[in-house]
Amino acid sequence: MTIKEQIQKLRIELSEHNYNYYVLDKPTISDYEFDIKLKELQSLEAKYPEFFDANSPTQRVGGEITKNFETIPHEFRMFSLDNSYSKEDLNDWEARIKKLIDGDIQYTCELKYDGASISLTYENGLLVRALTRGDGFQGDNVTANVKTIKSVPLKLKGDFPQKFDIRGEIVLPFEGFNKMNEERIEIGEEPYRNPRNTASGSLKLQDSAEVAKRPLDCLLYHIIGTNLNLKTQFESLEKARQWGFKVPKAAKLLSSLDEVFEFINYWDVHRHDLPYETDGVVIKVNSLAQQEELGYTAKSPRWAMAYKFKAEQVSTKLNSISYQVGRTGAITPVANLEPVELAGTIVKRASLHNADQIEKLDVRLGDEVFVEKGGEIIPKIIAVDLSKRKSDSKRTVYITHCPECHTELVRQEGEAQHYCPNYNGCKPQIIGRIQHFISRKAMDIEGLGGETVALLVNAGLINNYSDLYELTKEQVIPLERMAEKSADNLVEGINKSRSIPFERVLYALGIRYVGETVAKKLAKHYKSIEALSKASQDDLVNVDEIGVKIAESVQEFFKSEANIEIIDRLKHYGLQLEISAEQLEGQSDKLKGEIIVISGVFETISRDELKKLIEDNGGKVSSSISSKTSFIVAGDNMGPSKKLKAEQLNISLINEYEFLQKIK
Repeated sequence: MTIKEQIQKLRIELSEHNYNYYVLDKPTISDYEFDIKLKELQSLEAKYPEFFDANSPTQRVGGEITKNFETIPHEFRMFSLDNSYSKEDLNDWEARIKKLIDGDIQYTCELKYDGASISLTYENGLLVRALTRGDGFQGDNVTANVKTIKSVPLKLKGDFPQKFDIRGEIVLPFEGFNKMNEERIEIGEEPYRNPRNTASGSLKLQDSAEVAKRPLDCLLYHIIGTNLNLKTQFESLEKARQWGFKVPKAAKLLSSLDEVFEFINYWDVHRHDLPYETDGVVIKVNSLAQQEELGYTAKSPRWAMAYKFKAEQVSTKLNSISYQVGRTGAITPVANLEPVELAGTIVKRASLHNADQIEKLDVRLGDEVFVEKGGEIIPKIIAVDLSKRKSDSKRTVYITHCPECHTELVRQEGEAQHYCPNYNGCKPQIIGRIQHFISRKAMDIEGLGGETVALLVNAGLINNYSDLYELTKEQVIPLERMAEKSADNLVEGINKSRSIPFERVLYALGIRYVGETVAKKLAKHYKSIEALSKASQDDLVNVDEIGVKIAESVQEFFKSEANIEIIDRLKHYGLQLEISAEQLEGQSDKLKGEIIVISGVFETISRDELKKLIEDNGGKVSSSISSKTSFIVAGDNMGPSKKLKAEQLNISLINEYEFLQKIK
């Protein structure tokens, strides 16, 4: 046997033993025997570096140093899940999806593990990239660190696709977490608070050798890509197991919501026996064709729902109430609490939402209050322990003036929150608007963070986001924690942002109620900031998904002389305030006023490409058939009830080829 063959044989053997131990939990050799073989391989690789392989089992010990984690776009966006907290929520969800798809629905139920989301990319059976969730559109490249996790396969086996992504959670099992804390306490260091945050923090350690020492695990649950030849979610979990991934075995294929509720009830009790943190159950429509038919909202897949187990509650004392001013001027009351441990973190503050909530709960200073993590993320006060209330307690009186600029607050009819109307003179609003402007989904200005924005405003260097484009390196260097390199990066990041497309600039302006999706629709419809600024309320309301509230807010924004002056300055500084010629190319009004439904499976084009073509040509995509539907682009496997409804309403069906000819 040649040296190369010896090395290859050892690599295959060790990879198999690794899989048996960390994925199947069925070791076939002792730790000692494994270590002997690993040392033998390390010795051979050191002597014969020409046979180096980045995916060798010896590379799992880490050693690579990453100073700055590169941010990379996800090829397929990482959506977040909608949450439900009751059986009524799930019934409502099922009713909604049954309106959109035909035929029987089966569900795959999986446990919702509480870890750090990860997306792994494999090409030709090799792990090539690992990205954190980030903002769903782009994440940090943590490949070197993820390669040290023993349950992540570096090479796949079986009939895997040429290229695909697989999503899951990096978790820290309780046993390993407790052991890490015992070691920290022993050397006099503060113990880690909870497994989830520790797992997430581990992925961003600069030294991968340090990550290798942590007993992290990786649980996978979602395959995504093109031409994967998979029919169902349950089949995809089975396939992932065969290829070498660690897929939790709790997943079940179920035929009704009654069976789903049984699954939820079982795991609500037995989750405490699991080696990992879990905070709920994820219910997915099993058929991938039905998933494609259902599609996505702006934030979440319509075909999946997370059922969250009842949140943990604790009681503590309310010491005071403070009031925060948001970028839109909205006032949020915050409860300052006696510190208490809740779901693995120390909670000192909780949201009180608005004046109505304070009145409804009758929260008073000095009260003993019950706190829970709403959706297990943001702590909130849910009730008061009246048995412990002092006899001399006084009702809470909501503030009447802004805590920052002392302007009298206003509350519009039908609004839950009070607002500070001092738009251009209230510092937290000014700072908040600029922080929104530079954020990742907006202008994404590298080298400029929220804290630096506050420093720039407080130093009098900027007073609105157009001022950013006049900043010089010399002005920012004297700022706290600002070195020459940081100043260079900040100025360069601002200059680069001039090329951000119009729809994101429009979102960045921070017009109230104009989120990402609305900004895209307005940009597509009006094509320039000038046309949008001149639009009447009636005109705005006629744009798809734009209601009176949004229309009024847009008009209010453009009535302000200060805002018009800022926009003129942004034009002068070269920001993209209209759709570029490249984007306009291929767009037309051929389908203007048409409402089109897409149904079935297509041969030459994906559903997403069809939707884009419809929208690029002025049409609107609808998910359900009604008397307003202009026509249906029908593929294979179109549901019989949809066909029947189309016939009853006399709506024409065309295939993908006829549609492409129509817009040619």
